[in-house]
Amino acid sequence: MEKQGFPAVVDENTEILILGSLPGDVSIRRHQYYGNPGNDFWRLLGSIIGEDLQGMNYQNRLETLKRNKIGLWDVFKAGKREGSEDAKIKNEEINQFSMLKELAPSLKLVLFNGKKSGEYEPILNAMGYETRVLPSSSGANRRFLKNRKSEWEAAFKR
Repeated sequence: MEKQGFPAVVDENTEILILGSLPGDVSIRRHQYYGNPGNDFWRLLGSIIGEDLQGMNYQNRLETLKRNKIGLWDVFKAGKREGSEDAKIKNEEINQFSMLKELAPSLKLVLFNGKKSGEYEPILNAMGYETRVLPSSSGANRRFLKNRKSEWEAAFKR
């Protein structure tokens, strides 16, 4: 099944960009990045920036990220995938990262949410950005919660 990604959530003040892979089924239905309540993204990021992102509506979450100079996007613009597992993504179409120089001229750090998106780290690194691949915020990755949280926190302290 062909799945489409979402537009980048960035502006001229964005300094940190978090790149996922491709929205899962629940996120697509809700038209929201990390829309699946089973994904720990909003809890994890909220604890790092000191905001209750989990308790906010989606629009307020995005506004809070922008205020904190954090952007969201995915590595893939589109791809075929049954279900929501990253390992099942095929025929992927990569987003045009060259647009970032115009859309987010203050961007310094690109964080990859999980291994699949992290496969594209060399591309962003070659563009001059500092990069880091983080453990996935997926609920399936929860058994590594303690290590995951400390790795995410360290990435934001740079």
